[in-house]
Amino acid sequence: MRLGGQRESSNVEDRRGSGGGLPIGIAGGGLGTIALVVLALVFGVDPSVILSGGGAPESQVSDSRAPADPAQEDQRRFVAQVLATTEDVWTDVFRRGGQDYQPPNLVLFSGGTQSGCGFAQTAVGPFYCPEDRKVYLDLAFFRDMERKLGAPGDFARAYVIAHEVGHHVQNQLGILRRVEQERRGLGEAQSNAMQVRVELQADCFAGVWGNRTQRMRQVLEEGDIEEGLNAAAAVGDDRLQRRARGTVVPESFTHGSSAQRVRWFRRGLESGDVRQCDSFAGGAL
Repeated sequence: MRLGGQRESSNVEDRRGSGGGLPIGIAGGGLGTIALVVLALVFGVDPSVILSGGGAPESQVSDSRAPADPAQEDQRRFVAQVLATTEDVWTDVFRRGGQDYQPPNLVLFSGGTQSGCGFAQTAVGPFYCPEDRKVYLDLAFFRDMERKLGAPGDFARAYVIAHEVGHHVQNQLGILRRVEQERRGLGEAQSNAMQVRVELQADCFAGVWGNRTQRMRQVLEEGDIEEGLNAAAAVGDDRLQRRARGTVVPESFTHGSSAQRVRWFRRGLESGDVRQCDSFAGGAL
């Protein structure tokens, strides 16, 4: 991605080296160890599922030392620039719809930090908390994407950020609230299926961001789109489950298969039209 000279968002809250506060912890909530491993590798984990009271190990709290690696500063700048492009895109989309876009803060942390949804640990992966309207990201996840998930590249990392901001867009539009209401009383399989639709829409919104950012700024380079699509495939539930335990359980999917995630990300990327992102319309995903 060509981001040199692009502005940086002022909505980045850098907590690295500030300490993590009093840990509330991540309780199992009935999830098995394998399920937690899978969730830890997935983008956009629903915090209400895995963040709750209970106490976290001291080793999971952000240490008090400031990051010394210059590469960390480069990644912070990258995150701030990508976040700025999401602000430009969604401000324009909302304005055209007669609404005001209120951008989220993005919290950078290392090890663990307090969130409005509970104590956030690195192992959870990037997520959006609707309670405080913030995106949480440990930059170590980018390294894991490349080394563990086989999803390298700057556009792959940008996809992560854009997906989480997609959840913020859903929150601001009232979609997350309506889905939460509909999920009440549903069985586990039906509730999971509803969550899959939430995640696929966020993937589509990430694609819309990619399309419109390219039109606005011409930031994409050769190979960028392939990097993004590869990242979407890398975090499909089927691939993650097969990697974690060797078997696939479709009824337990909460984010969609690799094929579905690629399809919806591509749908937004090719159209740039939020109207193409109605994953709740029924029919095949």
